[in-house]
Amino acid sequence: MTILKDVAVTEPAAYANPPGAGVQLDWSDRTRTRPARSARAKAASSALFMSETVDGLNVGAHFLDRLSASEQARVHAAGRTITVPQGDMVFSQGDRHDGIFIIRRGQVRVYYTAPSGREITLAYWTPGHFIGGPEISGGGIHMWSGIAIDACEITALSGPALEKLLTGMPRFALALIDGLIAKGKCYSSMAQILGTRSVIERLAQFLLTLSELHGVADGDTIIINRKITHDQIAAMVGSTRQWVTMMLKRFQNRRIIAIDGSTIRIRRIDLLEQILFKD
Repeated sequence: MTILKDVAVTEPAAYANPPGAGVQLDWSDRTRTRPARSARAKAASSALFMSETVDGLNVGAHFLDRLSASEQARVHAAGRTITVPQGDMVFSQGDRHDGIFIIRRGQVRVYYTAPSGREITLAYWTPGHFIGGPEISGGGIHMWSGIAIDACEITALSGPALEKLLTGMPRFALALIDGLIAKGKCYSSMAQILGTRSVIERLAQFLLTLSELHGVADGDTIIINRKITHDQIAAMVGSTRQWVTMMLKRFQNRRIIAIDGSTIRIRRIDLLEQILFKD
């Protein structure tokens, strides 16, 4: 029986594991039981953030669904349609806030930058989601940043335009509440995982989430059909690139995963699950 201990070295206090979160992993072949998975999201368009399950990841993309087609068209017509090239900022932390943005095409990474310069990813948002909160109708400053991961088409709704819609279209006010509820659940989920899961558990959970959202079966392995760098993984799980590189190498040595370039292949998903559903 081989034992792999959680590694806490180089982890800053801001991302330290909670008391008692250290973990020893039993890599034996004992069968562990995991709760049944929901239907695979298989959504290249699904949002992505740290969560115990893929259920609900993309709920916020449907916040306008309670509106009729004509009402949705009215919402978009009230704003400005902007295109944001890949790699450009949609909004930046510290900038003056003046409304929200509805993603119509593309993907936006939303992240917070600490005074030290270290970043933590809050979420990857996809079409249908709105970004730019928690302020809604303007005022204050942006508390985090949003950068276009792909070329994006976005409806920018200014504060005055939003106020006009909210007072003139009650169903839109209810829709926006739906969107805010989804955002609240997202950030609550992330806070719970950061506060109660060790960093190695967060890494395992993230790999399992990627396998459910972007996994392609290949024999008895699963190929994660999404390119992702060690830096991106580190920013997602609240760790450092060096730690992620070290742990992924250990996972390879244990034949849990295989990495070919930027492609991750999960060879033993049961062992990843053991990290989360240990006795």
